[in-house]
Amino acid sequence: MSNRLLFSDNDWSFSRLDDVDRACAQIAHDELGLDTYPNQLELISAEQMLDAYASIGLPVYYAHWSFGKQHAIESGQYKRGEMGLAYELVINSNPCISYLMEENTMTMQTLVIAHAAYGHNAFFKNNVLFQQWTDAEGILDYLGFAQSYIAACEERYGMQEVSAVLDAAHAIAKNGIDRARRPRKLSAREEELRRQERERYLEQQLSEIWHTLPLSTSANESMQELRFPAEPTENLLYFIEKNAPQMPSWQREILRIVRKINQYLYPQGQTKIMNEGFACFVHYYIMHRLHETGQISDGSLLEFYASHTAVVFQPDYDDPRYNGINPYALGFAMFRDIQRICMQPTEEDQRFFSFAGDPDWKKHILFAMREFRDESFILQYLSPKVIRDLHLFALHNDPEAEAYRVSAIHDDTGYREIRERLAQQVAESSRPPNVVIDKVDRWGDRHLELRQLDAIPLLEKETQSTLAMVHRLWGYDVLLQQSGSETISSALEH
Repeated sequence: MSNRLLFSDNDWSFSRLDDVDRACAQIAHDELGLDTYPNQLELISAEQMLDAYASIGLPVYYAHWSFGKQHAIESGQYKRGEMGLAYELVINSNPCISYLMEENTMTMQTLVIAHAAYGHNAFFKNNVLFQQWTDAEGILDYLGFAQSYIAACEERYGMQEVSAVLDAAHAIAKNGIDRARRPRKLSAREEELRRQERERYLEQQLSEIWHTLPLSTSANESMQELRFPAEPTENLLYFIEKNAPQMPSWQREILRIVRKINQYLYPQGQTKIMNEGFACFVHYYIMHRLHETGQISDGSLLEFYASHTAVVFQPDYDDPRYNGINPYALGFAMFRDIQRICMQPTEEDQRFFSFAGDPDWKKHILFAMREFRDESFILQYLSPKVIRDLHLFALHNDPEAEAYRVSAIHDDTGYREIRERLAQQVAESSRPPNVVIDKVDRWGDRHLELRQLDAIPLLEKETQSTLAMVHRLWGYDVLLQQSGSETISSALEH
């Protein structure tokens, strides 16, 4: 490996970026054994980064007023110095697209390439959730189809009509995810052909669910015994898209677009801690190897430390800066700890982990990266040492009590409880309220009945607003049976 500095000052150039990319690739592939998509590096300005923020980080997206609102808020905060921007943005696509800020120094560009173009890239390609739920080959193609289709709808039906459908679809998008069925992967051309087929079908005949009315009272009673849907359905968007009695075909297609894009984003919410932690582990390893082999200077390493330390910093609960558990801090600490447990195990590690003392730490790092999501990763790998280092403890919240009770501290029983409680907390934080479609009054007034299965408290005003949007999509009354006994009905705003 070269013993020559990749750069001697901090001004970036395209030739320097190429040199850094090749150096990072050699370490990532040959030393760490990472398998990645081909890389595409893009240089963007701060304004372009703000644009990407507003459209949830996707390079091609349909227009919606909420993105403009988000852009205005974040642009104002950035100009006032109230927020900073990420050094990078990376897209789960093939090739993997990494956006680098023009304002970055050469050291920071090196860090970003190591973090995004190799850390995130390898995670996207190999983690089981991304392999199961996303289509890196076709996502950019599909986003282009979605953008052009919604733009055509705006031209034909008006921006206000299209925006109302998108508002309603966005309101229940988190309840439009399939968690047990792998989505079909289609190109934009296949999507367009299937859309035309669906439109022709709907124009030729009405849905069997709605076109036949009962002929008599006894027939009505008989049909009412046939529950629809046969079992509670958790994918609200899919059910409404397929079964809304009077929805035009173009609105069904918009619901499908919102549903498919949110399905693509689903693994990211399930692996935030792992994804960021692994990318930090990769950039930490690569930057140190570049320094050890004389390819970056001591000054660059110190600049890297300043940025890296800020990213993985975890304030204590009583620190004014505390805002929950930092996923970068927790994920990085856990991946580093897997390496430590393999290389320098303690007696405590031997009791908690079967792989303790196996010198092939890369094998265990890559296995953990591939096979888990945040919840199971914490249950499997969160060690007593990391619990101590991050000062984690468990609180029991009794609504009837005047104060919290510390239920788990740093002992063997406490370590296991903290691990289980944290895994549960992470799992619950990534899930929306568990609301299912319970039944439809097919032979009466066609109202839709929803039922909440968990005990997550719902804010009344937001619930009413969301039900009004579901009402607008369904076309008839919507009722929500909450986990207690209260029933909330939809009310359209005039």
